Amino acid sequence: GGGRRRRMRSVKAAVWSGRSAAWALRPRSWYSPAGCLVVNDGRLYSSPATQAVLEKAAPESAATKATKEKKPVAMESKSFAVNMFRGLIITEQVFPFPSVLNDEQAQFLRELTGPVSRFFEEVNDPMANDSLEMVEDKTMQGLKEMGAFGLQVPSELGGLGLTNTQYARLVEIVGMHDLSVGITLGAHQSIGFKGILLFGNEAQKKKYLPKLATGETMAAFCLTETTSGSDAASIKTTAVRSDCGKHYILTGSKIWISNGGLADIFTVFAKVPVKDEESGEMKDKITTFIVERGFGGVTSGPPEKKMGIKASNTAEVHFDNVEVPVENVVGEVGGGFKVAMNILNNGRFGMAAALSGTMKGVISCAVDHAANRTQFSSKIYNFGAIQEKVAQMAMLQYVTESMAYMISANMDAGAADFQIEAAISKIFASVSCLCVSAYYLPHCCGFKQQITPRENAPCLSSGIAPPPNP
Repeated sequence: GGGRRRRMRSVKAAVWSGRSAAWALRPRSWYSPAGCLVVNDGRLYSSPATQAVLEKAAPESAATKATKEKKPVAMESKSFAVNMFRGLIITEQVFPFPSVLNDEQAQFLRELTGPVSRFFEEVNDPMANDSLEMVEDKTMQGLKEMGAFGLQVPSELGGLGLTNTQYARLVEIVGMHDLSVGITLGAHQSIGFKGILLFGNEAQKKKYLPKLATGETMAAFCLTETTSGSDAASIKTTAVRSDCGKHYILTGSKIWISNGGLADIFTVFAKVPVKDEESGEMKDKITTFIVERGFGGVTSGPPEKKMGIKASNTAEVHFDNVEVPVENVVGEVGGGFKVAMNILNNGRFGMAAALSGTMKGVISCAVDHAANRTQFSSKIYNFGAIQEKVAQMAMLQYVTESMAYMISANMDAGAADFQIEAAISKIFASVSCLCVSAYYLPHCCGFKQQITPRENAPCLSSGIAPPPNP
């Protein structure tokens, strides 16, 4: 208003008279030196009058004061992604890039990567797995002998006791060679028995984890139903306490269960009638159960005929009045939703790690093709369009890999907030892998099954059939 016009006239007059603009903008009674902004305790106000109005203390009742005193102070999240949504940049978990492995852990990881890589190069046959629509017995036996079924199970319970970062590195190798094997292993330990590992009591861990770690028994995660996908709270499977009080009677069906036709141990989520402490009413709340196929009443449907990752077993699982001992409840009765979300949050980074490996495999074959393919009397890597494709592929792979190891390192460092980053990494990795497979250069071969291993291996590994090159 008038203050701004007076200020501009003052600046012009100062310039004309040879004085500096800083002199003209010296503090006055009618404007502040910071462009009419009053700064106090980090807050900005357009004028002293505005400051006085906004900071005028409103009268508080005794009840309001008491509520404020009792209200617990919420801990500030250190999550980079969460704070972005809040309009803040908190870089503690991102910059510098986290590194948590000590010398001993790094050395142990180096000792593991060589044998695992050689196993997938010399023993596992992704083409045979895809043709058989199952992982070959020799591969399964070799994985068991290497301890691949218990990578994160503590060593005292028969596992390798790997950290999340060590686990991510090995999963990346598996993803580079055969995602069907990766999903078989991941469904078993990344989500299948992860509930026992995270929330199981000591008795449950000692009973189930040793055999699960050796691969003697296999695990599956049973949450998804016909009417319940992303909306996990809408499941219909029920579990009712028996009259004797020693069992829960479990009834319901689950669909799209990885390892559903192979598993001996199931982590199952069902609704249980629970008395609400506040209202006294009975409400259905999700509870987690460890269910053995040997309990009886557990059946599996035929393997789904998928268009990719054919060697991983996916099937419906049905529970018909299964008697589950009360001691097989994981966590608290009614606390199953929390268990399910924590299992999924803890496992999602593995998808980013695996798919970063898949993309590495595809890029390697694409670069090899570009370096050897001749068109118009020139190797095709000289063409700008090919160079752009390879650059895009490398960029997507690099970001995916960086996400995976940033999240795993923060988890290993004890970070409480990594859920949003984990969810972002899973969807970004999935979409990026699709894009990298679509960019795959040897598309001139078309869309067919009988194709040379060098040309088709990356596509089989990713479970994505590439479209023909127009």
